Amino acid sequence: MHKRAFGPVAVVGASALLMTACGGGGATTTSSSTTPAGSASASSSAGATAAAPTTMSTKDAARDANADLVIWSDADRAPAVTKYAQAFGEENGVKVAVQIATDTRQQFKDATKVGKGPDIVVGAHDWAGELVQNGTVSPIQLDQATQDKFLPQAMAGTKFNNQIYGVPYAIENIGLLRNTALAPDAPKTMDELVAKGQELVKAGKATQPLIQFVGKKGNAYYSYPYLSAFEGGGIFAKGANGDYDPKQVLVNSAGSVKGGEVLAKLGQQKVLSTNVDDTNMDQLFDTGKVPFMITGPWSVAPAKKAGVKYAISNLPSLEGGSAMKPFSGVQMFYVSAKAKNAQMAQEFVTNYVPRKDLQLALFEAGQRPPALKEAYDEVAASNPDIKAWFEAGKDGAPMPNIPAMNAVWEPFGLATADIISGKAQPKARLDAAAKEITTNIAKG
Repeated sequence: MHKRAFGPVAVVGASALLMTACGGGGATTTSSSTTPAGSASASSSAGATAAAPTTMSTKDAARDANADLVIWSDADRAPAVTKYAQAFGEENGVKVAVQIATDTRQQFKDATKVGKGPDIVVGAHDWAGELVQNGTVSPIQLDQATQDKFLPQAMAGTKFNNQIYGVPYAIENIGLLRNTALAPDAPKTMDELVAKGQELVKAGKATQPLIQFVGKKGNAYYSYPYLSAFEGGGIFAKGANGDYDPKQVLVNSAGSVKGGEVLAKLGQQKVLSTNVDDTNMDQLFDTGKVPFMITGPWSVAPAKKAGVKYAISNLPSLEGGSAMKPFSGVQMFYVSAKAKNAQMAQEFVTNYVPRKDLQLALFEAGQRPPALKEAYDEVAASNPDIKAWFEAGKDGAPMPNIPAMNAVWEPFGLATADIISGKAQPKARLDAAAKEITTNIAKG
């Protein structure tokens, strides 16, 4: 890559600002998350050693005032980002700082309002609508040839109002994780899954047929695939521009109600339960006494640690409908609308983030399918898990990134919890949820 100078600052490598810990007077240099050792330890050509990224204060998040380019990331990806940020700084003669944000989305919004935000932030694609609406992120100038290097679903997630607002590095979705000692074959339908699970429970080999995050308040992300299996089911319809239309709420459409009826049936059969959530779902599966779990890549490491032999499959089909299709999520790099050096920030995200080596480094940090085709192909060739996760989500639609989605999570989640627990009938409860969602959207 060519060297392009952005300022007179000497090369000092990547650095991070040591901030005061939230709620106390002490400083923190560590994160609760585990990160790969040595990723940020290389020294710069000026002889200074790059500091490991540090957790900033949640009370008063602020950019490193001593840096020319500041990147905010979560703890898991920060070491890999630091390695490439340092290389970028050395190439261009600038000082780059990588800081760990513990509540990235909120900290970015709050700090940017008062001019203390980063130039680049690493985050999820479904933040885009709100960030654009608030004027906190800038469009990304990505030429067509570079766009074509990415998986189509990855690029689809970067767009809002037909404009690109991020450069992707990973995709993720849920699928079916199964204990192959109990269920060697992947079920094609939910009826097959339930029958096999109940058979194992009856034989004393399993404690329950299926694990899925429901919780007392429900979970819209895990419930959506049941709606998506039926024609016209979902959260929002899409408008003429291809974006989700907040004026077309679908949670009580005929297709969505059919999905709700499946959830009700699974609740009646004791297959789904509001007693299962993110605090216990992995623990239950990792006992080796549950054949199936609907989950994402985040559950693989615990299963491996527990010694569970597993396989990853597509979500099953539902009777009267088609295959359940999960939302796809895209992780990407945004450029702040208030970047101190917008040219520098654009240079990093458009020329560094699409690099195969960077994408592979971020894959090692997060174990999600890379967004870059070349990187994905290399990983998938040797990692059957990553290929399986990708296959499980390739027909999924990007999670809505419009601001109106914030009005959906709680009402829709609560509705599905009530349906699964038997407190309410599907149509009436989804009608009520749709009314609440529509009212909340109208209030803004």
